[in-house]
Amino acid sequence: IPLPLNTRGRDLDVTFSKSRFSVGLKSQKPKKIVDAPFHKAIICDDSFWTVEDNNRLVMNLQKLNQMEWWECVCVGDPTIDVKKVQPENSNLSDLDGETRQTVEKMMYDQRQKQMGLPTSDEQKKFDMLEKFKKAHPEMDFSQAKIT
Repeated sequence: IPLPLNTRGRDLDVTFSKSRFSVGLKSQKPKKIVDAPFHKAIICDDSFWTVEDNNRLVMNLQKLNQMEWWECVCVGDPTIDVKKVQPENSNLSDLDGETRQTVEKMMYDQRQKQMGLPTSDEQKKFDMLEKFKKAHPEMDFSQAKIT
């Protein structure tokens, strides 16, 4: 967001919530540079802003739904056709260990769902229940409704 030259962070009044944000100069209250609702929800605690080159506000917004592409940032902004976006290919080997493990789990779970089989979390819950049943043969689970 463009700002007047020599603007510092302390000169700004920046507020954002899960669904809206506003930016204004403290010296020009109540006038706002921007006051608009987000197109989709964000995670406030993981989002932040900074002033760069003393003339622009840069916001890093963490989307609530990480798997979703936004067609615009704010309601009323020009939109893009997200179906035309070509994400760059990456290899699993390019990822750090934790991220790679998460992506591999997501891929496994997606394949399992497509085949109508339980995801890794669902299988883990089922295995724990079976272990509990074996440890407690005196309990009758025949009428139990487990989801």
